[in-house]
Amino acid sequence: MSPITQIQPLDVPSAIAKRRSIKTFKPDPITPELLKQLVELTVAAPSSYNIQSWQIILVQDEAQKAALSAASFNQQQIIQAPVTFVFAADPNASEENLTPIIEQGLETGAWNEGTVNYFKIAIPQFQAGLGDKRREYAIKDAIIAATHLVLAAESLGLSTCFMNGWIEDKVKEVIDAGDNPNLAIAVVVPVGYAAEPRLNPGRLPFSSNVSVDRIGNPYQG
Repeated sequence: MSPITQIQPLDVPSAIAKRRSIKTFKPDPITPELLKQLVELTVAAPSSYNIQSWQIILVQDEAQKAALSAASFNQQQIIQAPVTFVFAADPNASEENLTPIIEQGLETGAWNEGTVNYFKIAIPQFQAGLGDKRREYAIKDAIIAATHLVLAAESLGLSTCFMNGWIEDKVKEVIDAGDNPNLAIAVVVPVGYAAEPRLNPGRLPFSSNVSVDRIGNPYQG
């Protein structure tokens, strides 16, 4: 079965408006070129100090998909979708990534020597000051990257589903991270071609959960 193609990518507002969480997928494969584009757009996401404290695992092998599904309460969208992105968060990424990130920032011209000298001191201090919140901050960065993925996928004719129903220790075993107590699983996202459309269930009015300056002063729009 040949993959479905989309000639003209959607713009960002259209992708946001059109996207739905898809729970059933066709078996159509994602071409290597399209998958690479998805990965490039995903890792383009911003992160705190550009530390990029995520590990992204593309689960494609049939046995791996079955194991990941089992670790996710046997949800079938992982088995149906050609690839599932597992977003893991590494609270200690700054210790390994700092030097290459600084070197790259200098090489691209994005950061000057003053910025680099500041970051060499500020980033370790910031990370140390986070204490127990390092895990939380790494998860936030991974979730931001996952959001880039789902919008990029929608733009390129693919569908996705954010999954929060899984057992972390079992997912870590599937991706061979069971011996890393610090690594956190942020979210799991199957990606593929939708087997059936889903309608927009609607959103609450702005006045119910969007405020101006303080909670209780509703934004009217």
